Amino acid sequence: MAVLIDNIAIIPMDGQDSIIENGYLLLKEDVIAEVGSGAAPAGDYDKVIDGAGKVALPGLINTHTHAAMTLLRGYADDLPLMDWLSTKIWPMEAKLNDTDIYWGTMLAITEMIRSGTTTFNDMYFSMSQAARAVEQTGIRAVLSRGMIGISPDSQAALDDSRRLVEQWHNAANGRIRFALGPHAPYTCPPEYLRQVVALAEELDSGLHIHIAETRQEVEDMQNQYGMSPVKLMLENGVFTRPTLAAHCVHLDSEDIAILHQYKVGVAHNPQSNMKLASGIAPVPEMLRAGIAIGLGTDGASSNNNLDMIEEMRSCALLHKVNTMDPTILPAYQALEMGTILGARALGWDDQIGMLKPGYKADLILVNCTPAHMIPRYDLVANIIYSAQAADVNTVVVNGRILMENRIITAFDEQEVLDKCQAIAADLSSR
Repeated sequence: MAVLIDNIAIIPMDGQDSIIENGYLLLKEDVIAEVGSGAAPAGDYDKVIDGAGKVALPGLINTHTHAAMTLLRGYADDLPLMDWLSTKIWPMEAKLNDTDIYWGTMLAITEMIRSGTTTFNDMYFSMSQAARAVEQTGIRAVLSRGMIGISPDSQAALDDSRRLVEQWHNAANGRIRFALGPHAPYTCPPEYLRQVVALAEELDSGLHIHIAETRQEVEDMQNQYGMSPVKLMLENGVFTRPTLAAHCVHLDSEDIAILHQYKVGVAHNPQSNMKLASGIAPVPEMLRAGIAIGLGTDGASSNNNLDMIEEMRSCALLHKVNTMDPTILPAYQALEMGTILGARALGWDDQIGMLKPGYKADLILVNCTPAHMIPRYDLVANIIYSAQAADVNTVVVNGRILMENRIITAFDEQEVLDKCQAIAADLSSR
């Protein structure tokens, strides 16, 4: 199938000088065939989309979330992380079943598509249900089964992760990748981490783990093991596998050097870190060190949404005020973190994160005509500082149109909303 998107501004994310004020995109099957300026070549296209008044950019990449936690949105607010987890979240999660996880993930995907996310990196449980949702909706994802080494089901988590990787890795025409998900240093002791690494080596799998999210975590690891969480991961072989480290809020210069040396990708979650008062990650320092840093929303119970446009803006503003330097993280760099750097953090930047021939046809069209997007001096600045989720008009993943003119075409959105409202009502009485 050949789809032409014509008469459109384009932000390819191949350098600031590559922006096209008026051009076209040609999609063939699941890839981008051409990106050009000026008028599109004549041809016999299966579908033509008029991009007048819109800008095309790569689909946004959410590098860290817990999708099914949409069901806990607003349930436990205004608490510090460990109280939030131990007194509210973990007890409520114990009530969730496979059906809940499926529909909660469907709700997350609905929200992500509506706000321009085309790829997400997820850690949770009942992940075969999350994989079903990804397969059916057409979105792209890296999935991992959360593993708690101090839990009675720690061995079952290893066995389940093996099955999931064997069944789902590279499924759905390559849209699904599976990683292993040891939860965090404080829930996965060293001997368990070594088991996870051994399994990852056997399966040739990557890892997704929370690291150095809070000051308390760093102090506990220092007291227990005599080293930082990052150094503890290094000592136990975690970084011998491709790793996505979520949060990385409390790091020293040695930690940053280790992350760079071992090419660890980082998921920065500014809104979740602010809401839980976890701290401010040293993002400018990590970027200067050459670390691939993507952006994540974390779960909808600690954010409380999955809006990556909002996350990019929060990232840019947070680090400006934290450093008292308005130049520290400019708009284009924030957009890189939401697209190509996120892809690089996930080890997928050879296929997604840019609009260029040969890359997967994962892209979004953003409406530039609302009042808050006018005038248009700088396309990138408008996206980062002015745009809203509702400005996302069209979403394409793997060449398939999932949303067009704000209407989700890939599945029944209303069914998802109704099911999740019913589940939330039932959860409170379980």
